[in-house]
Parts: sequence; C-alpha cells; structure tokens
Amino acid sequence: MTTRSAPSDAAESFPALRCSGLVHVYREAGTDVAALRGIDLVVEPGQRVALLGPSGSGKSTLLTVVAGIMRPSAGKVAVFGTDLGNAKESDLRRLRAGTLGLMLQGASTNLLLHETAAANVEWALRGLARGDARVADQLLDAAGLLADDRLAGAMSPAEQQMLALAVAMAARPRLLLADEPTSQLDHADRDKLLGLLVEIADQQGTAVLLVTHDEVVASRMQRSIHLRDGRIGEEATAAGRYAVIGADGSVPLPEALRAEWGAGALVSIDAVAPGELRIRAAEAGAARG
Repeated sequence: MTTRSAPSDAAESFPALRCSGLVHVYREAGTDVAALRGIDLVVEPGQRVALLGPSGSGKSTLLTVVAGIMRPSAGKVAVFGTDLGNAKESDLRRLRAGTLGLMLQGASTNLLLHETAAANVEWALRGLARGDARVADQLLDAAGLLADDRLAGAMSPAEQQMLALAVAMAARPRLLLADEPTSQLDHADRDKLLGLLVEIADQQGTAVLLVTHDEVVASRMQRSIHLRDGRIGEEATAAGRYAVIGADGSVPLPEALRAEWGAGALVSIDAVAPGELRIRAAEAGAARG
C-alpha cells in the first residue's frame, strides 16, 4: 500500500485504519513486555468500532499507537494511508491536528481547565482548514453548555466529557479515538454522551475507535473487538459473535471454556462437515510426545 506523508481528501480511498501484524513492546523494570502481539485490524471510513478486554489486554496501548503518540515496535499501522511507523513528526502533528480527533482519559488531557467551553473550542480550531465551530456548537447546545461561561475546571465530569467531545469533533476528524469516554458517568449521562457521539459521527462520516469496559457502550458501535493478552480474540457484530483466527492459525477459546481447558491442555479437532469443526478434550491419560 502506498503511504502518504499528509492527510488529504484523497485519503478517503484508504481504510480509516489498517493494522497489519502490529506489535508494541515496552520496557518495565528491566524486562521487555509485549503489550500488542500481532494485531490485524481494518476499520473502514465512517465505521464505529469498540475495543473491549480486561485491564492489561492492550486496548489503551493500541489507541495510543494509532494516535501516533507511541511508535509501533513491529508491523504496520496506517491511518488513511499514512504509515505511522515511518511518518515524520511534522506529519504526525498534522494528522493529529485534523484527520485524528482525540478523547483521551482525564479532563486535563483533553481540555484547558482554566478556559470556558467557547475558548476551548476556539483553541481547538486554530489554524484548521477542516474545522467548523458549528459542529461544536451543535454538541454544546445539546449538552446545555453553549452559553455556559464557567471554566472547564468547574464543570462536572459529565459536562467535561461533553465538552471534550465537542472539542474533538470541532476539527471534523475523519477518525475519532476515544479512551473510556463514559467511565466516570452515570447511566443517564453515559447514554446522552453516546447518543451525541453516534449522531455527530454519522452526520460527519467520522470513523470511531473507542476503548471501553462497558458492553452497553460497545453495543452502540457497529463492531466490538475483544482483546486478550495483546491479541484480538473475538469480534462481535449485529450478525453474531465470532472467534478470530490468528496469523499462525490459532483460534482462541471462548471465555467460558478457558477455565476448564487451560494452557497446555490437549484437545482433538476434527472436521465433521464442510465449514464445521468439532473440538473435544483429550481422554485422560492421552500420550504426549
């Protein structure tokens, strides 16, 4: 795939996101830790995708790599054709300034807490050709913050998240990255934020990659990707929930069977019909070579 050094409208011919054999390793206490272990993932333009999994499964690491904040250790990750592994820092800055919208964890990460909602939006739009204050105004109006002159630091967690969404979407990004955007909200505020996010993303044709622990949040996305130990284990869509075959041919077990069939357990796998396999635990005393 041809890479591009800067995003443009022609980039719409590429997937919003393509990860191929993506690996990320970090150093902790003198030991290499693999946070991502060969992620293969394609997100199409305008598609909404949730990332789920237990803590430490690699969700936030994947989002941070896609944001261009950390470089991948191996494999490839491209956003609308821009290869993040080889991109220059100036290209990454341009990508984060328009093509990517970011809602990371923590109000101080997304907002100027000493400024009003209007000032936060104005700051986010500075120098952006694609930016549109009307998009932010639509979100702020729906959240009851359009004429609010309080500083962002004086707002409730729900209001700060609504403002963070308005700030991120004001730039009319092609891909929105959101890390646990509803984790501090009650059910009513969660549902309100989700409704606004889905509505404005559909209006703008924005793809969404959203990290969450909440199955209700994930259900508002079109696909749910379940990560386990830095790998994609399952994917759920409106059509059903499926295991994802790894590049090495491995198939992850459903969660309900992992306790019964632990690592190293012997199983037999037989083809019983075209497109159908049967997997059974080996009989007691099965020989090991």
